Amino acid sequence: MKIAIMGAGSLGTIIGAYLSKGKKHVELIDVNKEHVEALNLSGATITGTVEENIPVRAITPEEMDGNYDLVLLLTKQMFNQDVLSNLQSHLNDNSIVLSLQNGVPEDSLASIIGKNRVIGGSVEFGATWVKPGVSELTTTEEAFKANAFQIGELDGTITDRIHQIKEVLDLVGNISISDNLAGTKWAKLLVNVAMSGMSTALGCTYGDVLDNESAVTSAVMLADETIKVGQATGVEFAELAGFNLGIFNLAEDKSNLPQAIGFTKIAFGPQALLKPSMLQDLEKQRKSEIDYINGVISSNGRETTINTPFNDLLVRLVKRAEEEKIVPNFEQNLSYFKELL
Repeated sequence: MKIAIMGAGSLGTIIGAYLSKGKKHVELIDVNKEHVEALNLSGATITGTVEENIPVRAITPEEMDGNYDLVLLLTKQMFNQDVLSNLQSHLNDNSIVLSLQNGVPEDSLASIIGKNRVIGGSVEFGATWVKPGVSELTTTEEAFKANAFQIGELDGTITDRIHQIKEVLDLVGNISISDNLAGTKWAKLLVNVAMSGMSTALGCTYGDVLDNESAVTSAVMLADETIKVGQATGVEFAELAGFNLGIFNLAEDKSNLPQAIGFTKIAFGPQALLKPSMLQDLEKQRKSEIDYINGVISSNGRETTINTPFNDLLVRLVKRAEEEKIVPNFEQNLSYFKELL
């Protein structure tokens, strides 16, 4: 099986390294030529909660040759049109594209490359890109190995190819097969909305959010809006790493808010070191995926007439940071959330 890691950033570097360690035929593909050169010269270096250096093969998109049996798609959604156009000629009738992108891009992907080729999934661990050739694993090693991915067919069926992909990805960490892909993707979206979104808007790590009562309360409010919007569109949220996300569905009187806050601190404590990719984009003065994460909640909220004031505020703050090419200031932006609270 010939495997492509399309988008060998912080997550892709770690995934590609462990698949390579398992003797799979893997190519790590990235547009960052300096990163590609470092990976080929010195191997993939993983720091943080583990310390590993693993030889890998890395190429730029222009160097792709032949067809891939399995493509792990980890690029950002705003680049999908170009990425998929370039990828099309390297797919055969039986090629599988496993979307591990943030958000819920599967329908869009299927419309471009064909529904039969697309399988969805979510990455359950966090990582930070350090420098060319180096990625930091920010999830504890125990949590990383116990819950690395969830994957599933678009229609929820359990197929032979799903089991084959699980067998491959088990080289990275434990894989859960989902019969409710929409619920799985929305569960991961909730995490990105609440924790990655809040961390990005405040310019900090997950741990910094968890350690501040106003910040973690705002993260729960973001999660509550996600649950209510998702349910209004017919989504049945799947468990995430064994956790029932229904706890984020706040009562009208917010009587269960303390329980939701306590759950948040426990559930995301193992990822306290995580700096979200959207914040890393702001640090590099790049456009983030905010429209495909918190923006999804705001837009779907308008369509379902559900108020989403916390997500609306967060999108505005991140877009302002993009326009001004700045990293958000924790205290300044937290003050806006305190006003909402």
